Amino acid sequence: MAAGFVAWVVVFLLGAATAAVGGSPATLSLERAFPTNHGVELSQLRARDMLRHRRMLQSTNNGVIDFQVQGTFDPFQVGLYYTKVQLGSPPVDFYVQIDTGSDVLWVSCTSCNGCPQTSGLQIPLNFFDASRSSTSSMISCSDQRCNTGVQSSDATCSSQGNQCSYSFQYGDGSGTSGYYVSDLMHFNTIFEGSVSSNSTASVVFGCSTEQSGDLTKSDRAVAGIFGFGQQGLSVISQLSSQGVAPNVFSHCLKGDSSGGGILVLGEIVEPNIVYTSLVASQPHYNLNLQSISVNGQKLQIDSSVFATSSNKGTIVDSGTTLAYLAEEAYDPFVNAITSSIPQSVSSVNSKGNQCYLVTGSVSDIFPQVSLNFAGGASMDLKPQDYLIQQSSSGGAAVWCIGFQKISGQDVTILGDLVLKDKIVVYDLAGQRLGWAPYNCGSSVNVSANTGTGRSEYVNAGELSGSTSSHEGLNKLINIGFLALTLICYIVIL
Repeated sequence: MAAGFVAWVVVFLLGAATAAVGGSPATLSLERAFPTNHGVELSQLRARDMLRHRRMLQSTNNGVIDFQVQGTFDPFQVGLYYTKVQLGSPPVDFYVQIDTGSDVLWVSCTSCNGCPQTSGLQIPLNFFDASRSSTSSMISCSDQRCNTGVQSSDATCSSQGNQCSYSFQYGDGSGTSGYYVSDLMHFNTIFEGSVSSNSTASVVFGCSTEQSGDLTKSDRAVAGIFGFGQQGLSVISQLSSQGVAPNVFSHCLKGDSSGGGILVLGEIVEPNIVYTSLVASQPHYNLNLQSISVNGQKLQIDSSVFATSSNKGTIVDSGTTLAYLAEEAYDPFVNAITSSIPQSVSSVNSKGNQCYLVTGSVSDIFPQVSLNFAGGASMDLKPQDYLIQQSSSGGAAVWCIGFQKISGQDVTILGDLVLKDKIVVYDLAGQRLGWAPYNCGSSVNVSANTGTGRSEYVNAGELSGSTSSHEGLNKLINIGFLALTLICYIVIL
């Protein structure tokens, strides 16, 4: 993925504690990059999602970290998620965009051609200089970590040199190339309920020497991209393979206007979570969606419409604002919604979108929808999980179906519209994904296999000392975690 995408993005990091008991948690702050814009039409949101999907669909490429979250689901508030990471010795701050659809962490380097020098996000754009870091080292083609990247198409090696390199081209025309280095990533550590600093982990990341397209635009420029995919060069995979992080991450994103949420490297413990298997050998988080029910009635859609193949499948993507149905499933879904509401509710077409004039509560008028997955796991959607209030007309609110259709595409993409107000657990070790409805402003229990046979918890509010909108997020975290203070923003491209 590249710069600029609609996002409730899942971010998770972990570093090794000096005497880690299974790992440690970190905090992440998500904030809004741009002012509220309530005039955004669904067509514009679709266009921005499409830029992300072109990148995503073409891409081939033991402790807990706790991230405090700011920002809001509201798709009419335009912004971008990014986070601050510290790399090198001495540590340097890099504000990098978060991307669950790619694998690699890369940052701009001092020799970068085309890299923006300033950012409209009012953040400093630092450049990585390996010569100024005492712990930096180049990654050669003979390094096993480079071979791992080559196997997943995240790295290349040429016969002219021994330097492990990369070149990423995205569907929106942007691109970056450079080489890989290894250096320290810095964290704060939570251990036995206390907070300390100076914890580090060695990670491999990209050093960008050339950028093009949207990556060069200064209005929403960041210093790089932070990929959170499943391949071997992702930071999650690297830290897990080092034994300092569990191979599972979770998020819970608040759907109300106050925004915020919970993001952790670790497993949120909630008895109502249901799981379904991830589809194996996929670059994204693919699930086996089997059917859709409206008011308990299964729609007449062949399950093969949702099956995963080269250009088909059902993807969970917190980088997408809306939700998208395979073309053959879209009309049956919309027709079922329309036929289940009272005739007193007027149905209107607004710029190609199916909308309704509503004077009462949508919760009392519209049906429940269930997405039914393999293994008997169902994701139940309230009306607010598939409808978006677009405007008002004559004293009535205009609510439109937020599910969209990608013409000529058989891909179903579940974005923020359906993921909000739910605990979502990505269990990469068990190759499964789970969810449960939840008030994401509440505290949660997070589990890590520490081997101690006991559970001790700390309050996530202790990590940053923030008195902002994070205060309501009392995250209870299992013993032995790393704290990383990150700042993220939402951008809808």
